[in-house]
Amino acid sequence: MSRTESDAPGTPDRRAVTALSFLADPGEPALGALLRSAGPAEVLEALSAGERQSEMLAGAHPAVPGLMRAVQRWRSRLGLQPTPARLAAWQQSGLRLVLPGDEEWPVQLDDLGDTRPLLLWLRGSADLRLACVSSVSMVGARAATGYGQHVGLEMAAVLAERGVGIVSGGAFGIDTSAHRGALAAGGLTVGVLAGGLNHGYPLGHGELFTAIAAQGTLVSECPPDQPPTRPGFLIRNRIIAALSRGTVVVEAALRSGALNTARHARELCRPVMAVPGPVTSEQSAGCHELLRDYGAMCVTCARDILDHIQPLGAGSSAGPRNGPATPRDALDPVATAVLEQVPVRGGRGPASIAVRAGVDLDTALRCLGMMAADGFVERCGLGWRATRLDGPQNAKILPDFGQDP
Repeated sequence: MSRTESDAPGTPDRRAVTALSFLADPGEPALGALLRSAGPAEVLEALSAGERQSEMLAGAHPAVPGLMRAVQRWRSRLGLQPTPARLAAWQQSGLRLVLPGDEEWPVQLDDLGDTRPLLLWLRGSADLRLACVSSVSMVGARAATGYGQHVGLEMAAVLAERGVGIVSGGAFGIDTSAHRGALAAGGLTVGVLAGGLNHGYPLGHGELFTAIAAQGTLVSECPPDQPPTRPGFLIRNRIIAALSRGTVVVEAALRSGALNTARHARELCRPVMAVPGPVTSEQSAGCHELLRDYGAMCVTCARDILDHIQPLGAGSSAGPRNGPATPRDALDPVATAVLEQVPVRGGRGPASIAVRAGVDLDTALRCLGMMAADGFVERCGLGWRATRLDGPQNAKILPDFGQDP
């Protein structure tokens, strides 16, 4: 039985998958590879039957690297399997289990192959699959600078306003800014934790995790009562990268877990984006390395991110950005040339304006009349003078080279 078929909701293998999640390490490729050819119930039964049956299971799948050692490790943890009452208590406390094949399962996690999570524990009001349909992972340094926190908060808020879910790891620094930006904008945010949901590490983020659960979703592949481990943070990062359409690194030192998340995104062929920072900042050195050596895309605002994660033709940009459009931009080249020769102080006669602009007198008068109607110029005692360059409230500030009758 294939892994996909065995994970279908409502099958007897569902209980076996839940039990195996307490025996194997998160993201353990040996179990993922084994489940491609053996059903979860079959694997669990062999582990429970004794050493001989376990050895036979490993011997029947010689192509799986390290399977014999993994089987021995799993057998030593058989006592960690939860009782039905314990599972029921966790679910009554507000946790829910999602397995591959369930409606709420994000199918993009299947791209992880043999390291795909066996299941996910969730707490929160949002549907995880829908929250991640259009989403971006935003990660960065725990010891973030004020610059990084400001950029992360602003980017996340703008993206959330545009309907983009924000996925991050719930840690201090950039993760916090990303979650808070999405929450402030009333958007969806997903927190992927390295330990069980009953631990909520870091402990100082209790209020933040409560807010995420109220407006978004908390996620973990670990049993609810399992504390986080040092390797667990790096293993967790593959889920952060896989859940979203792309990963943004806001700030990162040269040795940073955020760069590990970027590597996972790159391996999954998802866009990797980095925010540039001061060249003197150690907390931006990792971002600059991504840009210089690993082909990351430079992003400086939410619009840049949208251009990379949205389907071609659905982005927010309509071409190169040339600065804000102003009323002056709507003038034709001839009118613009005439306007350039109208001083802001004193005044200038129409004949002099025409000569300076390189047009005939009739053309100059026509342009001056049109621009007077739009508020660009006005009559004065010395002829014509300019009132603005870009709008009715913006006076033209140019050097005055004298007056001409």
